[in-house]
Amino acid sequence: MTTNSKSTVFSRFLNLVEKGGNALPNPATLFASFAVGVLILSWIGEMIGWRATHPATGEVIQVHNLLSNEGFRRIVLEMVTNYTGFAPLGIVMVALLGIGIAESSGLVGAVIRLLVLKSPKKLLTFVLVFSGIVSNVASDLGYVLLIPMAGVIFHSVGRHPVAGMAAAFAGVSGGFSANIFIGTIDPLLAGLSTEAARILDPDYYVMPTANYYFMVASTFVIAIAGTWVTEKFVEPRLGSYTGDVPRENMEKLSPVERKALRWVMIAALAWVVLFAAGLIPDQGFLRGKDNTILHSPLIKGFIAFLFLMSASLGIVYGAITGKFKNDTDVVKGMSDSFKTLAAFLVLVFFASQFVAYFKWSNLGLVIAVQGASFLQDAQLGLIPLIILFVLLSGFINLFMGSASAKWAIMGPVFIPMFMLLGYSPELSQAIFRVGDSVTNIISPMMSFFALIIIYFEKYQKNSGLGTLISTMLPYTIVFTIFWTALLIGWVLLDLPLGPEAPTLYIR
Repeated sequence: MTTNSKSTVFSRFLNLVEKGGNALPNPATLFASFAVGVLILSWIGEMIGWRATHPATGEVIQVHNLLSNEGFRRIVLEMVTNYTGFAPLGIVMVALLGIGIAESSGLVGAVIRLLVLKSPKKLLTFVLVFSGIVSNVASDLGYVLLIPMAGVIFHSVGRHPVAGMAAAFAGVSGGFSANIFIGTIDPLLAGLSTEAARILDPDYYVMPTANYYFMVASTFVIAIAGTWVTEKFVEPRLGSYTGDVPRENMEKLSPVERKALRWVMIAALAWVVLFAAGLIPDQGFLRGKDNTILHSPLIKGFIAFLFLMSASLGIVYGAITGKFKNDTDVVKGMSDSFKTLAAFLVLVFFASQFVAYFKWSNLGLVIAVQGASFLQDAQLGLIPLIILFVLLSGFINLFMGSASAKWAIMGPVFIPMFMLLGYSPELSQAIFRVGDSVTNIISPMMSFFALIIIYFEKYQKNSGLGTLISTMLPYTIVFTIFWTALLIGWVLLDLPLGPEAPTLYIR
């Protein structure tokens, strides 16, 4: 079979996935159906006594019947808070207020024109995937800003906008654990790994930098792999864009626009000076309660700063170009940005109920614990164990969104197992992080999944769950293969995973 015929077979498979997925009801209806399905499964699970023992605490985890009197009361009483407390909802709304000002002022369009006109066309895809990976250090910036901007950028240069968004989404979410910076997830996982390691070795300590070297290398591997998938599979399959969304004007910046951008740069520099003043001193006002930068309000509350920065820079740009003549123009820009949220607000209502029910029922916890126990009992060699551990982590990620919740369950099982085989807790953590990242982009449990569908619908009106999954599935497959291969090679070469973080455990 030729390479071309293989590609054709794979394309047909993806088309089948897309058609099958889109043949399902509207995404909002689909999430409502998922929620009802969880209710029924919770009733069946409790009836058959489906349970598991938490490996860290010894607590027996039982499936809770949400169709009971208690479950019904909780469903009714917490329906509103499920919706209003759904993390992506507030994040998207607050960020969009600031971005709406920047967009209506013309600043976003000017920046995109500048980037497109100055950037080498051949590196555009790589830059988007790489930027998506790095954006994870700034909270949810990639989801609310980079992904939609990637669609506009691709569209502006005559490429399919959905391919641009897919490339950025692959970096932001599929490459979640890779980065060239230490992020908030690193100390969180390290703390859980330390507790799990102390089951066997009471003095063991896993540092937040435990996987740093490996994750830096992973950043470039994922960026290259994401670029290759976009240009060899995703974009050819999508073909030329024939929708009715107009392209961004790519004319050179006018003298007034260049002047406005210079003042925007000065304003941005003022923000940088403010951040430096708050972070560099030991007792800086932007440092966290533990006096660290990692847990600072800037990192943990970046969406608030994104709103303030976008709004202030947009006002500066709009005032100089004459786009904003008074405060009414600014408020109108904020109001107009919310007009694009209508479908998202409906979809999130049902998605938030589904996620809440799944959590309350304990179905995800039971699946995770039993899956981990199965792999532990398999008693395989190291390389097969690494591969199956990656696949198991990726599979469980389809049912549980929180990385820390999954690791709290799986760490106490796999860290001692690997330690007894002579491999370090840092290695166990790295394997988990690979599997936990690669299926983010095809998991309905991922918090921003519903938002990405709305992004796709802007350019392809008939987009649905099938469109998103079929578009992102090639990234999941390739990322799983390349990232796992990198990890196996790392282990075989016995390279340190991070500072003072070997692959071997010697007691």
